[in-house]
Amino acid sequence: MIRIGILGAAKIAPKAVINPAKNREDCEVVAIASRELSKAQAYADEHDIPTAIEGYDALVAREDIDLIYNALPPNRHLDLSVAALKTGKSILCEKPFTMNAREAEMMVEAAETSKGYLIEGFHYRYHPACLKFLSIIQSEKIGELIDIQGTFNVSIPNRSGELRYIPELGGGALMDLGCYVLHIMRITTGLEPVVLSAASKMARSGVDVRMTADMKFGDISASLTCDMEQGTERIITFIVKGKKGHIIFDQFVHPCRPPGFSIKIETEHGTQVFMLDNDKTLYTKSTYDYQLSHMIDVMSGKTKPLTGGHDAIKTMKAIDSIYAASGHPKN
Repeated sequence: MIRIGILGAAKIAPKAVINPAKNREDCEVVAIASRELSKAQAYADEHDIPTAIEGYDALVAREDIDLIYNALPPNRHLDLSVAALKTGKSILCEKPFTMNAREAEMMVEAAETSKGYLIEGFHYRYHPACLKFLSIIQSEKIGELIDIQGTFNVSIPNRSGELRYIPELGGGALMDLGCYVLHIMRITTGLEPVVLSAASKMARSGVDVRMTADMKFGDISASLTCDMEQGTERIITFIVKGKKGHIIFDQFVHPCRPPGFSIKIETEHGTQVFMLDNDKTLYTKSTYDYQLSHMIDVMSGKTKPLTGGHDAIKTMKAIDSIYAASGHPKN
């Protein structure tokens, strides 16, 4: 039985770990830590977690935990994940992985001398919809890739305490939304980007509410757009153009959220579409269910991480390069 502890009474944790763990018999969430015991206890009571803990360090130090889900903002990913890795625990770390690439390298260095595993929480990567998309790319049905375009726009109001609007915590549209676009671009092409140009719209707090970037992945042209400004239209799509046709992968980040994903393939031979309804048993299972399954398989020695530390370093390097090109480099 894999015993899971959660760092942070985060809104994402029920979807990401708590509910998926309840669907399994080989793991259980045993503890939740928050800075305040009262907050941790209220969260534990709400989600039927046996133990509430005051302070993140106290959870890291416990011997009755095998896997820690680090649901805290990016500014607490490095120190707490490294501390946990030193105790031999495995880490499922929320994206974005760290504040910058150097921190990512430090976290990976700690993992390489640890008995634990370190995985970044790009949950979409494990879903059958993404696997189907990648299999189509690899089949060369649309031929050699020419151009890729990724967009992740969603309205995120700037409410009090909203971490995405606080630069010191690792906020910003590129960090929170654009990281997904960068990641799917990387795994689709199998290459790393050269950033040609980037432009941002900045909030008063000092984070980017919108970011655009033009890049090259080898000979493949790429454009990225991410926008979290309040009122922006929700658009989550990835378009891949090849010499023989193109693919439009809508809702690639949350493929099972209504109305569900679609993968539309257009070639000279016609149009083919894969959707949620093609296999509800397979496709409607949560991305987070598949992610936790992968994490447990990694810890059990059944497979190797798909979004492990070195993959995370490459994504963070691309993020750093885009910020630098936009004129707002990260420290």
